[in-house]
Amino acid sequence: MVVDKSPLPPVCTERLWLRCAEPRDAEALAALMSEAVSRRLASWPVPYTPLMAADRIAGVRMAATERRSLPLVIERRADGEVLGWISASRAPGDHATALLTYWLGEAYQGQGYMREAAPAVLREAFALMDVARMRAAVQSDNAPSLAVARFLGMDPIGPGRIWCPARGRDEPCLWFELPRERAAIGRWANASAQG
Repeated sequence: MVVDKSPLPPVCTERLWLRCAEPRDAEALAALMSEAVSRRLASWPVPYTPLMAADRIAGVRMAATERRSLPLVIERRADGEVLGWISASRAPGDHATALLTYWLGEAYQGQGYMREAAPAVLREAFALMDVARMRAAVQSDNAPSLAVARFLGMDPIGPGRIWCPARGRDEPCLWFELPRERAAIGRWANASAQG
């Protein structure tokens, strides 16, 4: 029997397990990907099938073994329910920069889960990936996502564009950045990751 060992250690917060995506997560991730969630994301189209999720998981797990990505499923500790996704991945052509992406299924939004998950992932990304900065691209009308970027202490670096394979086009966005030095002194940086 082949054991598929996780390439990343799980991160525990008060209410959440942030663990490397596994093949068993394909069904849950596909079920969470609604039209409302997808329209805020660059690379998660609808319909999003379990096969598509399984293909993504296989690819990101390979990147995780090489410390190019931290592809984490957000799982509620109380009942093991998969709530969403958060990842940090090296920017193409820029090994000093990682891109932060995050989403929650509609039923789990507005409950503070992302404000709990995101700081823990930033700590892990800066530690494991040894990047100089973290960036995030956010749609200008996505108030909850903008609030997360601001909560993390990310600075706006201006409007830009991002390629969205989910819709096959470039789309406008606002870019945010957090340098490693500022992350180390951020209000959430020294909070315990153990729940």
